[in-house]
Amino acid sequence: MQLHFSPSMRSVTISSSNGFIDLMKIKVAARHISYRTLFHTFLILAFLLPFVFILTALVTLEGVNKCSSFDCLGRRLGPKLLGRGDDSGKLVKDFYKILNQVNPEEVSHDLQIPDNFTQLVSEMKSNKYSAKDFAIILKGMMERSEREIRESKLQELMNKHFAASSVPKGIHCLSLRLTDEYSSNAHARRQLPSPEFLPVLSDNSYYHFILSTDNILAAAVVVTSAVQSSLTPEKIVFHVITDKKTYAGMHSWFALNPISPAIIEVKGVHQFDWLTRDNVPVLEAVENHNGIRNYYHGNHISGTNVGDTVTPRSFASKLQARSPKYISLLNHLRIYLPELFPNLEKVVFLDDDVVIQRDLSPLWEVDLGGKVNGAVETCKGEDSWVMSKRFRNYFNFSHPLVAKSLDPNECAWAYGMNVFDLRAWRLTNIRETYHSWLKENLRSNLTLWKLGTLPPALIAFRGHVQGIDPTWHMLGLGYQKKTNIESVKKAAVIHYNGQSKPWLQIGYEHLRPFWSKYVNYSNEFVKNCHILE
Repeated sequence: MQLHFSPSMRSVTISSSNGFIDLMKIKVAARHISYRTLFHTFLILAFLLPFVFILTALVTLEGVNKCSSFDCLGRRLGPKLLGRGDDSGKLVKDFYKILNQVNPEEVSHDLQIPDNFTQLVSEMKSNKYSAKDFAIILKGMMERSEREIRESKLQELMNKHFAASSVPKGIHCLSLRLTDEYSSNAHARRQLPSPEFLPVLSDNSYYHFILSTDNILAAAVVVTSAVQSSLTPEKIVFHVITDKKTYAGMHSWFALNPISPAIIEVKGVHQFDWLTRDNVPVLEAVENHNGIRNYYHGNHISGTNVGDTVTPRSFASKLQARSPKYISLLNHLRIYLPELFPNLEKVVFLDDDVVIQRDLSPLWEVDLGGKVNGAVETCKGEDSWVMSKRFRNYFNFSHPLVAKSLDPNECAWAYGMNVFDLRAWRLTNIRETYHSWLKENLRSNLTLWKLGTLPPALIAFRGHVQGIDPTWHMLGLGYQKKTNIESVKKAAVIHYNGQSKPWLQIGYEHLRPFWSKYVNYSNEFVKNCHILE
């Protein structure tokens, strides 16, 4: 900003520093100027100069300092002085209006849509689209992108489902090698437990854990973590139950790798005299029912009814519900514990995808108040996804029988780590109720519920569940990637329920170490089968 006085003091000129803009020129008449007039003039200038400076700064900042006349400056600053901005806001509003007017049916399937943004800009220059034509093409591009993203997400979930349902090569190798060892190595066939410890299997002064699984590596981690975390490992008895095809390999593992001082029993389902078709009629029906076999072993893609409205989360739930493990006898076995272990009074039942991080002996001192099942309730907790399960999450309340018999807001509870009072259980009709609802679901072609063995158990144990402290059993490590690590460290039992099991490649890497630290990688069978390599 420069101020110029003519030599005759007859004019005063105010200009910008670069000399391109004559902001103000004051001509003074030839007559004599009084000092009072001159004083008033300078006073007015002093008042105007700050405003002139601000306007000049605005012009410079907006890149219009190339204006060389008041006409240009007026066009630039006029709207601002009158309180009006540029038209960009109006243009955006008009564009939104045009986009909203483009109905979905106007975006036809045979519309030629550019492959990318660069091609769109090029076609705009050459074809001179109208605003509506441009909106239709842009909307078509957006809809195509949404479809591709959704299809990609559903395909990812399908691949994850197949990965979760399959047996990893290393674990399959481990089972085969240990089975071969059972047939060739007498030490692998030694009696479990040793004869002198047989009375302990029914001694209620010990802490009895029951584990039902066909996964040898998972069973080894559960038992190892429980023993290492216990303050009194010599008082631990593990009853490991497996199926007939896995029995030899499971027996070999624990015979060749004793986890002393704990006592371990390995039994196959074929070795329980009570498990007959007469006592467990519904399981034969489940395994032989054509609809059941098609549902769990048929085309999982067509069976999930993938439509335009299905969300990735609901699609994942439908796939998980079709896991073949849900018709496995091992998965239903827990409902028969009072009959399978007639001499035991109180037991802790564990799933094979858990890790024990704290001494669990205090669970035997928990007062169940005459109830049968001590379990963590899953309708309240910090994690709004994992701990938000009520009956409405498991049952089809559009079915008249379900709507009549159950409350959709009733709190659910978790399998995986349960304290069972077998004495109280034997006084109930829990097993009969379980069978009754399973048969009803079969008759209704699986329309009462879809997901596994928990729904019938939720019904059968109604009125027989005592909630325990949630820190005893933390859930969701197999599907909640954002699991709080500090909470994991504090939990007594962590549960990898969900598809992302720690022994699978799709397991979460940041949660795997809590499980893998109990894997004996120096074991020759584990090394030769390249577990998790």
